[in-house]
Amino acid sequence: MPKHSPSTLDPRSPLVLDTRDLPRRPGALRTVKRVVPAPADLGVELIGVPEGADLDLDLRLESVSEGVLVSGTVSGPVKGECSRCLREIDDSVVVRIQELYAYENSTTDTTTDEDEVGRMQGDLIDLEPVLRDAVVLTLPTNPLCREDCPGLCPDCGVHWDDLPADHSHQQIDPRWAGLSQLTRKEE
Repeated sequence: MPKHSPSTLDPRSPLVLDTRDLPRRPGALRTVKRVVPAPADLGVELIGVPEGADLDLDLRLESVSEGVLVSGTVSGPVKGECSRCLREIDDSVVVRIQELYAYENSTTDTTTDEDEVGRMQGDLIDLEPVLRDAVVLTLPTNPLCREDCPGLCPDCGVHWDDLPADHSHQQIDPRWAGLSQLTRKEE
């Protein structure tokens, strides 16, 4: 069986769970509710969770035959900018997570690939990779301040909502300017 690296996780880290008080008997259950600071770079280019922002973890740790099943929700604030008008976005995100963390030297070492199942390091579980995957995959790559955001005028850069309905940058070629006078006379 492949051996995993020795424990390198810091048990005091807010996104590391210690399972010493969870019996290794299938069906044993423990809930974890805590507020932790968000790690750096938790998001995509235009939107993400600010570093250090409060993330609410509401998790359930359940012993199963091969490890610990972690499931629950993570919620927190997101900040960014609208991809159409560049206005600031202040919102929140709630994501569900569910991940099996296999015990060291369990049969999953031979029955699964290294990246198919999370691995425990001793009695410790590192939530950051699962949390990062869940949050980043939930965030929109092109966030909008609202669904019907009209964006900016491509000519002057002013938000369409702030412009009059008849706003235009139409420039008439001077060679055709005489024709525009004909349509005005008919009206």
